[in-house]
Amino acid sequence: MILMEWLQFVLGVAFLLAGVGVFAVQVFGVFKFDYVLNRMHAAAMGDTLGIGISLAGLIILSGWNFASLKMALIIVFLWNASPVSSHLTARLEAVTNPHLERCCEMEEGVTEHIWDEDQKEIIYADKTRRRNDGCI
Repeated sequence: MILMEWLQFVLGVAFLLAGVGVFAVQVFGVFKFDYVLNRMHAAAMGDTLGIGISLAGLIILSGWNFASLKMALIIVFLWNASPVSSHLTARLEAVTNPHLERCCEMEEGVTEHIWDEDQKEIIYADKTRRRNDGCI
């Protein structure tokens, strides 16, 4: 029985250390990259993976109880909410940055819009997709 407790402890601590390692790589990536979308990608991926691994380690250390269920639900929520929020923030940056081509490489036909400096508005490549409510 004591062997199982030690195994649970070692496995839980290993997961916690792996989560801390992911967070360290995330911080390095946030400070290394120059462009905001690259920094945001590093932060979002590290955040999602690091929190998931760390909470899995806490679940292992806690054992199977009601607190473990709560932590599992937090993992599910964060794995759904963090990528969605970072995607929306990246899309806002891509839509509002008039000099996006200077900062990153883009293939032809990937962008749906171009920024018009004279009119200060977004002009869509396909006019049928333009909405009057200002939503993208």
